[in-house]
Amino acid sequence: MSKKIAILATHGFEESELKSPKEHLEQQGWTAHIISPESGSIKAWAEKDWGQEYPVDKTLDEANASDYDALVLPGGVINPDQLRTNESALSFVRDFFEQQKPVAAICHGPQILINAEVVEGRNMTSVNSISKDLKNAGAQWEDSEVVVDNGLVTSRTPKDLPAFNAKMVEEIKEGKHEEQTI
Repeated sequence: MSKKIAILATHGFEESELKSPKEHLEQQGWTAHIISPESGSIKAWAEKDWGQEYPVDKTLDEANASDYDALVLPGGVINPDQLRTNESALSFVRDFFEQQKPVAAICHGPQILINAEVVEGRNMTSVNSISKDLKNAGAQWEDSEVVVDNGLVTSRTPKDLPAFNAKMVEEIKEGKHEEQTI
């Protein structure tokens, strides 16, 4: 079962939150593309300092949600803050919900979902520092390593990556979710 997954990120993503899910997806025999507003490469944040650079497969202008089976949103502090104010990124995210495709977001990644206006009424988790933001946007927030709500997978921090990766793959294998709407 061949799958193609989009990983939306820009400079300042938390390295483990992109690297680990990407490797896990590729271990399934699937293709994982890094999608970014900029071409070339994007630089990771690795806990306390800048990390490695990762090649961008497609820019947001070149990518279309209909070409992918699912979307992954890594966290970090800088990355989601940049993407949540980028209208092209928000439109790209909303397209996955409109097409009822699985979406996975970890750590600060759900900030993008707040600005895309797709969290109201959803059961979610995140890094604790944005829990109030999610609640204010109408999400039902809980402090759990992974929460799944009709194809939407969320987790808190890099320590939750094993659970996040497993649930992300499970939801992608299930395919479209009729309840995964805006």
